[in-house]
Amino acid sequence: MTNIDEQLAELKRGCHELLIESELARKLARGRPLRVKAGFDPTAPDLHLGHTVLLNKMRQFQQFGHEVIFLIGDFTGLIGDPTGRNATRPPLTPEEVQENARTYQEQVFKILDPERTRVDFNSRWFGPMRAAQLIEIAAKHTVARMLERDDFAKRYKSGQPIAIHEFLYPLVQGYDSVALQADVELGGTDQKFNLLVGRQLQEAYGQEPQVVLTMPLLEGTDGVQKMSKSLGNYIGITEPPGEIFGKIMRISDQLMWRYFELLSFRPLAEIEQLRRSVQEGRNPRDVKFELAKEIVARFHGAPAAERAHEDFIARFSERTIPTDLPPQTIYVDAAGIRLANLLKEAGLAASTSEANRKIDEGAVRIDGNKVRERGVTLMAGADHVIQVGSRRFARVVLTARPEQ
Repeated sequence: MTNIDEQLAELKRGCHELLIESELARKLARGRPLRVKAGFDPTAPDLHLGHTVLLNKMRQFQQFGHEVIFLIGDFTGLIGDPTGRNATRPPLTPEEVQENARTYQEQVFKILDPERTRVDFNSRWFGPMRAAQLIEIAAKHTVARMLERDDFAKRYKSGQPIAIHEFLYPLVQGYDSVALQADVELGGTDQKFNLLVGRQLQEAYGQEPQVVLTMPLLEGTDGVQKMSKSLGNYIGITEPPGEIFGKIMRISDQLMWRYFELLSFRPLAEIEQLRRSVQEGRNPRDVKFELAKEIVARFHGAPAAERAHEDFIARFSERTIPTDLPPQTIYVDAAGIRLANLLKEAGLAASTSEANRKIDEGAVRIDGNKVRERGVTLMAGADHVIQVGSRRFARVVLTARPEQ
């Protein structure tokens, strides 16, 4: 292992909050591998880049010689995580949970070292658990503490129903840390309450409380909402190389740096050098090429990344995309602009309904990449060539709307 200061500096990279840093330093000083846990409810069949933010941090712990536990919440998935929800989420069926868990196991080793990864399922201890033991766990927490959680508090105040099983979810997730005797638990910022419940339950069961490390939620390609398949702003790690490459090339120049920090394995000093090169006049699109190639290579290999890069460049020349298009400045609010509205403003469609119809027909391309999702939102800080059909083009420079 490297020294403690070096480990702490790298482990804190990109993290939102570390509770408590002095405790982590003390655990590292003992010189034994730490047991590092991250839980994933198998709510969808495929992982996307948003999931890999945590996986990348788990990989860093592995590189320092620590034990990583990829915990599949096949039991908690049957409850349904209420985090961030303003309504009860319907639980998955056992069949859905098992199928999604299978694909998760296949995909995580694109990032994690299989020799240093322990895959576990929380049904292993919750499946045979007697009702009396679950009541014992529930007795170690209070309703008042549960209502300190923001989403529960808002629903309670507005008179929206909260089912009893939703109160059980944080307890069940927290008990996972007791069952695994976790030294560290990783999670997104939206999971902070649940992770802290794990600390409390460990103390209640006489264990040393785990350190909590939260990572930011990665914004999707729209740059606004967190990456989600249901929102259509995701980049799936099993998508074809050209799709991944094209989607990364469509993110805004500003969002590119966020992706570099949370997704790239490059040293921070190298990323800072890339940032300076853009400030000194380098085309941000060339830097984005580097990011896209790195991500595609991670999941499909370096040769596939090079082909995706070449194909992306070729699409411009083979489709005779004009290189002398006059730039149109289009002002964009903080929430970005929907593709249909952009087509209308750029003069490529007479109305948003016509624009949506063209999108559905597959007649719209952004920087040479075909787009079929109406929900695509483009953000300020980007320069795109938009194409409708074979002959209609516009170069749009998306600029933040000046404050009034």
